[in-house]
Amino acid sequence: MLSTQGYTFYNEAGEVYSFDIRTEGPTTSNECIQATVDSDVKMTVLIPINPVMADKLTSLETVSQVGIALDGVPIFGDAPSVLDTGHMPALDTCGGHIDPGVVSWHATATDVNAIYKAEGVDAKCSNVTQDQTAQFGYAFDGFAMYGTLNYDGSVPDDLDQCGGHVGLTEKGGEAVYHYHARDSFPNLLTCLVGVVAKDNFSTNASGGLGSSHGGGGPGGPGPDFDSVAEALGVDADLLEQAIKEAGGRDADLSQVAEALRVSVDALQKAMPNPKK
Repeated sequence: MLSTQGYTFYNEAGEVYSFDIRTEGPTTSNECIQATVDSDVKMTVLIPINPVMADKLTSLETVSQVGIALDGVPIFGDAPSVLDTGHMPALDTCGGHIDPGVVSWHATATDVNAIYKAEGVDAKCSNVTQDQTAQFGYAFDGFAMYGTLNYDGSVPDDLDQCGGHVGLTEKGGEAVYHYHARDSFPNLLTCLVGVVAKDNFSTNASGGLGSSHGGGGPGGPGPDFDSVAEALGVDADLLEQAIKEAGGRDADLSQVAEALRVSVDALQKAMPNPKK
């Protein structure tokens, strides 16, 4: 399917082009983005114990910081599209992968099989127990996140624009605000209703979300301007300004390339994952 759109990730022998984003960059126009584990990486996560509603919603876009799973794995928004990056991040069938240094989820692993079935996708998550009614984590505003169904197996029909509502999470319990996953991809939250802690996610990883080079915050990080600028042989401040003027996170790379007087291909290779 991707090849018919001009994105071929393999050679004539059927070997897939890939690179380890933690230690290297791509060598061809279209490659599968892999990453290896860094056992020295540590995470610091700040989530309100007593969540409160915010004055305005926090939008969650591509690769935004959504929350933390009950297994301790951070949950990030939908992975960037190959149409934006020219490269494709590799996700396993449970919706997770290794970001530079750490494992992260980009889908609701606890009920992803139900979505595969509904979408007609021939895949199966066999490493995570499936339960569409179970809580799978906490959003970064402190409110709990559940699967696509209510505790009693019914379909929630009163969700707000962020995917949450006030309701029961267990029989005989107390009605509280909580989120539900969506029943189609991307199936995570689209926004947060509560107050989010400042600098709520950080790591000592060399790159990626929460790192000193990868940025952070609920709206997602920007690129590592220093390393990209070095690869292109341009000034980092000039690169940052060009990206902002071209649309920021959704920058038109052709416009950025023109401003920097480099080729679009060179810019894409230097920014293997501009939204991560």
